[in-house]
Amino acid sequence: MGFLLSKSMDANFKKQQEFMLHNSRLQMERQILMQNQMRERQIAMQIAWSREFLKYFGTFFIMTTVGLSAGAVKRKKPVLLAPVVPLIFIFAYQMDSAYGTLMYRMRGEAESIMMSEHDRLDLPNGTPTFDSIEKARRAKSSLTSFLEK
Repeated sequence: MGFLLSKSMDANFKKQQEFMLHNSRLQMERQILMQNQMRERQIAMQIAWSREFLKYFGTFFIMTTVGLSAGAVKRKKPVLLAPVVPLIFIFAYQMDSAYGTLMYRMRGEAESIMMSEHDRLDLPNGTPTFDSIEKARRAKSSLTSFLEK
């Protein structure tokens, strides 16, 4: 009788382990999907910000270029067009950021760095471990309790 009970408990234990493994896998998949959706939303907000900024900067750029061009022609001083040169580069960067391929080029460069220069991505003192986090938590909690006394 004890053997049958033990066999039944082993079967239930295996089923429970499988169930827990399945649940942890589902939870991880959900976390990955949630983090990816959050990343996509952040990137969408960044692109939207670039497009909105471009509207204001574009207006400034056009007004400045027209004003400086009119002043240069009227006063016959081409030096007045000098400030337009750096503004052209800024405007081009903003256009590329908002509507161009800047994001794709940055992603490609990031992938290249991850493949060929992975040592640059290492954290100081390595990746945090459970023990290092627990040690810091204990030190802080003992410090807090010491300060409260």
